[in-house]
Amino acid sequence: MNDHGHISQQEIATPTRTQQILKKHGFTFKKSLGQNFLIDQNILNKIVSAAQLTEQSGVLEIGPGIGALTQRLAEHARKVAAVEIDQRLIPILSELFADQDHVAIIHGDILQIDVKQLISEQFADCASVHVVANLPYYITTPILLKLLEERHDLSNIVVMIQKEVAERMAADPGGKEYGSLSIAVQYYCEPELVTLVPHTVFIPRPNVDSAVIRLKVRSEPPVSVKDEVHFFRVVKAAFAHRRKTIYNNLASFTGKQNKERLTEALLSAGVDPSRRAETVSIEEFALIADALYENH
Repeated sequence: MNDHGHISQQEIATPTRTQQILKKHGFTFKKSLGQNFLIDQNILNKIVSAAQLTEQSGVLEIGPGIGALTQRLAEHARKVAAVEIDQRLIPILSELFADQDHVAIIHGDILQIDVKQLISEQFADCASVHVVANLPYYITTPILLKLLEERHDLSNIVVMIQKEVAERMAADPGGKEYGSLSIAVQYYCEPELVTLVPHTVFIPRPNVDSAVIRLKVRSEPPVSVKDEVHFFRVVKAAFAHRRKTIYNNLASFTGKQNKERLTEALLSAGVDPSRRAETVSIEEFALIADALYENH
């Protein structure tokens, strides 16, 4: 606990308090923004402890809603910057955190914001930067891939997302969850499922169960490739049709006239052309992509 002390106001993440705040401000949920507010203390504790914050940490929160998680983060971090897309929530958040100088409420769309600039402005005096969020499901993947591809100096990313997406991110080769998303996330991070979350702990209740996942950002990717853009294109193409072999999927990508080259590339990577992409490891994909890159 740092010198900000406990927030004098009541916990936001209870059904009663959440309903009170919503009623007071006449707030109605927008389905298009995927708004589901968390009303469970226990889950909040798990999210915050998974982020491994210190009193010197800066936290970027995406989609704070009415601030249930923000409230917890503010107790543990040096600085919290919460980015909220819904203009209607800004006055609510500003009022709830009016007496907390170390909490910045920012109106904006994280996909449009210059995150590098935001980090340097908000967290200049922080020893580490973390992303912690209860992400809207419909836009989880674009948000995470933006943060990872831009290679910000983040310690970790702890997010609550749809259970099925979390399982795909953390999947090992060989199962049906494993796909191009697994490889993209694991190229940048080491994913770890923290806890499963039932849909009953939200207002309104989503139709799916959720999970909290921690992505520990790697300082170096686990494989080195000649060209990253090319590598991700090859991976994506390899998974284009799940039932097809890696050879057939990549033949559409490289063009029928390059069949021999494709066979050579696969064999040089030690990958049997009759295998399916879901059995191919990130290391094998790196070898295949490099072999195809040399030939193109």
